[in-house]
Amino acid sequence: MKKFFIIFLFLTFSSNAFGGPAGSLDKFNKWLFDNGHHQYVEIIESEVCKQQPKYSNLWYYNKCDQPQYKNNLDIKLSTRGGGNEINYHDNPNFGTLLFYVFHYLEDTKGFGRYLVQPSKNPIKFNSDLIDDKFVKKQLQKKAILSYLYFENGKIIIDEISPEDRFGIIFKNDTKWSSMSMGKSLVSYVTGHAICGGYIDSIDSTLNDWPLIKNTLYSKKKLIDILNMAAGDQKYVDDNDGLKKTGRWYNIHPISSFANLELKNSEPSNSKKYHYNGLATNIIINYVIHKTNKDFQKLLNEIFQKKARVENSVFFMKQKGVPNEYGPGRYSFRASRYDYLRIAKAIMDDYQNDTCVGKYLKEIHERRIKKNIKVGDEPAFNFSYSYGGQFHMDYPGLKNKVVFGLGGFGGQAILIDVENSRIVVINNLHFNNKKFKYNVKKLLIDPIKKGKQIN
Repeated sequence: MKKFFIIFLFLTFSSNAFGGPAGSLDKFNKWLFDNGHHQYVEIIESEVCKQQPKYSNLWYYNKCDQPQYKNNLDIKLSTRGGGNEINYHDNPNFGTLLFYVFHYLEDTKGFGRYLVQPSKNPIKFNSDLIDDKFVKKQLQKKAILSYLYFENGKIIIDEISPEDRFGIIFKNDTKWSSMSMGKSLVSYVTGHAICGGYIDSIDSTLNDWPLIKNTLYSKKKLIDILNMAAGDQKYVDDNDGLKKTGRWYNIHPISSFANLELKNSEPSNSKKYHYNGLATNIIINYVIHKTNKDFQKLLNEIFQKKARVENSVFFMKQKGVPNEYGPGRYSFRASRYDYLRIAKAIMDDYQNDTCVGKYLKEIHERRIKKNIKVGDEPAFNFSYSYGGQFHMDYPGLKNKVVFGLGGFGGQAILIDVENSRIVVINNLHFNNKKFKYNVKKLLIDPIKKGKQIN
């Protein structure tokens, strides 16, 4: 029965994991019209409907009884992931970017959620805002959705994409994708699981998890997987997924990989940095296994009671797959201010030397060198070290203890835990051409120098 379930999962998630962008495009056109954005879309009668007798079978078959929409945005779908994500090297036009804001928000609907409800007492931020013209200019020219700078207990810069850019869709309560920033949040959850007594320490070996028995990960210490040094480079790649089959790690449960591509796998002796999302999905599902029925309670303690989020937040999972099969994934969604609340919680733990703060200090102390060169990682994500699923030791920030979260498309959070400075950027698209926001001025310099308040 177990083998049948695994095969069923393999077939189901290989073919039906994503609905694709074409369906989103129809929904996008309808959304534009229904919300009054008629400068971008109109109702039309298709050529097929014009040719069919009204109320005939073919007329109904071609859905001529339903409104047909056409936009004037010259949208060009990407070739990455079946069109689900914008290619890194693409320079899309405004219409294409606007569509992908909508599509990325739609893309959660094929998955389940580990949902945390809003806090009854969300943190209210104080503000002492400055008018930063450079930040505003970057929001007009790049694909930035939101920019927040926080220092010494106050929000100093607070900018969101205007209505003539992406503001018709992206709002203060929009739950935006973390992309790989969620990897760092998995680490933060892991620290709480250790402090809650569910996991002994970061030196625990994962050989007490039957699901991954006879795989390389069962032989590794948690700290090695946290540091992306699990010795899994023969089996998984962050661009191509599982090397043996090309399957992508975010649309299949751990059980499927453990019984197919990873069966009887052995880790390499090297503790070399090898960044990939499968390692993080191993971690979150190990935490789910160890906390058992308390996983939801743990999430509530972190995000609802400690970070005190204003809107619901969630990690994604494969829909309909029981927890014992490893459906969890690091993909996380939160609103712009809630990302700041979570970053502040991380900073507060570190500064107050809580148990989780001690965990953060330990993963910082045991960070490893990436041994990469400029260009191997996107500029917003480039750092010299990696510790416990956080980027560390950024260029220009020598001798500063900075915990960095980064994700595809230019998502970035930098936390200076000693000087109480935080930058949060929600972004749609980042490349080394037209859509490369100024990493030095938006990320590095605020952390390095702070912002002068008049």
